[in-house]
Amino acid sequence: MKRIAVLTSGGDAPGMNAAIRAVVRTGIEKGWEVYGIERGYAGLITGSAKSLGLRDVSGIIQQGGTLLGSSRSPEFKTEEGLRSFDLS
Repeated sequence: MKRIAVLTSGGDAPGMNAAIRAVVRTGIEKGWEVYGIERGYAGLITGSAKSLGLRDVSGIIQQGGTLLGSSRSPEFKTEEGLRSFDLS
């Protein structure tokens, strides 16, 4: 089984929820497990991920912001911050 994850970072921008929805729908169509990383790179460092399905992304296109939340993470810019998470 293939798995992919999507995250949003930085400030909110128009179309973020539409992009999340497109990733989730395409991934599911291909038979992949799709995860959303909550709170951007900060969530990547802390391992804050949740499984996303079609119900999770229905009706989000009209909502502002991002379903997953976002944050700027100064820790991710450091060598130590990069080593603090494991992608395996």
